[in-house]
Amino acid sequence: MHPTVVINVVGLTPSLMGQHMPRLSRFAAEGASRRLDTVTPAVTCSAQATFVTGLAPRDHGIVGNGWLFRDLMEVWLWRQSNRLVAGEPIWDAAKKRNPSFTSANLFWWYAMGAATDATVTPRPIYKADGRKLPDCWSDPPELRDELQNKLGIFPLFHFWGPATSIASSRWIAEAAKHVLATRDPTLTLVYLPHLDYVLQRLGPDDPAIATNLAEIDAVSGDLIDAANALGRRAVVLSEYGIVPVRQPVHINRALRAAGLLAVREEKGGEILDIPRCRAFAVADHQVAHVYIRDERDIPNVRALLADLAGVDHVLDCAEQKSWGVDHERSGELVAISAPNAWFTYYYWLDDTRAPDFARTVEIHRKPGYDPVELFLDPAIRFPKLSIGWRLLKKMLGFRTLMDVIPLDAGLVKGSHGRSDTPDHHSPVFLSSAPHLVPDGPVDALDVKALVLSHLFDA
Repeated sequence: MHPTVVINVVGLTPSLMGQHMPRLSRFAAEGASRRLDTVTPAVTCSAQATFVTGLAPRDHGIVGNGWLFRDLMEVWLWRQSNRLVAGEPIWDAAKKRNPSFTSANLFWWYAMGAATDATVTPRPIYKADGRKLPDCWSDPPELRDELQNKLGIFPLFHFWGPATSIASSRWIAEAAKHVLATRDPTLTLVYLPHLDYVLQRLGPDDPAIATNLAEIDAVSGDLIDAANALGRRAVVLSEYGIVPVRQPVHINRALRAAGLLAVREEKGGEILDIPRCRAFAVADHQVAHVYIRDERDIPNVRALLADLAGVDHVLDCAEQKSWGVDHERSGELVAISAPNAWFTYYYWLDDTRAPDFARTVEIHRKPGYDPVELFLDPAIRFPKLSIGWRLLKKMLGFRTLMDVIPLDAGLVKGSHGRSDTPDHHSPVFLSSAPHLVPDGPVDALDVKALVLSHLFDA
């Protein structure tokens, strides 16, 4: 076997490697560098499930970062159980080839309960008084303590939210080095998300991203060097490329205006009332699953969405087959935005009626993905003082909202989800073993087989 490290540098594209990323550019030039043809939807959970299983979303069932759990009548995003993923994962396939094979998963999704030998994944502590404390989960459990004793508490608030920074990706990379040194896994999967968030904030063409490109280049380069020093092969890939956007599409507001989406009033705010909705959308970047209670409404909903500005495609169940997303978890319709657009989850028509969680970082209560969580509300005159005051009240035991997130979708400058991005904005597959990588673009469904060849072929 040839031990291998797979580094997922989210959002990495050919155009970005040419800017302030000398170490990854050199790695690409000295090895293999290919465009990666990703899946629909080109989002984290779907793409990673495809890399691990070699299957399309129609087969592994991860049709987005979240979906409507029809039996519960609830939308859940960012679940962590590996049992949600169908298909044979790469670590099981490798173990069949060689029983001495071992694996480590550092922050790739659906990690909990997987048959990997070492696992670390984000897992905040939610206290009964409303506090959310940064933490992570590991298997074996002592690995969490080793890492946090050595590296400090996992910097959760730098992993997602308006305070995101290189600190979280650097922590994950250092954790990977520790696992390599102490567990010696045959396969190590590492997730470095820093670029993803920066590019959604600023877009891929903003000169201000230069510092962030240099930061992730340094973290990735150091991890590659550590892998080389231990005699590992290295693969660097990305799940998707992020494209510039300027048009938020309020798909749920359109459904509500048509009388199809229902809300429930709770203490002055409006909550999506899923059991009473005739139709609503789970927005996920540039893809939205549209769930329709009565199939007789499907033609009217499809016509409504096809006429909505910023919508490129509206796929019925039959058309979803050619996109690889025809699964029982998918919506009765799947909407694809225009290349310069993306879908919000917003369903209220008046911001004064928004639910209390809308202005907070709350990835589990919002019925859709919300990239506006990456911004502080520009209307707050003294944001540090405002956040400090809220934190102080929490420390004193008072329940209070961290309501510092704006409701301005126009702030978002980058998105993803379409699989047909231009070459310069496409994801990549890079390898230190060029003889193992075929010519031409790498299909996302072939990543599992390619990594297995890195592990087992001479």
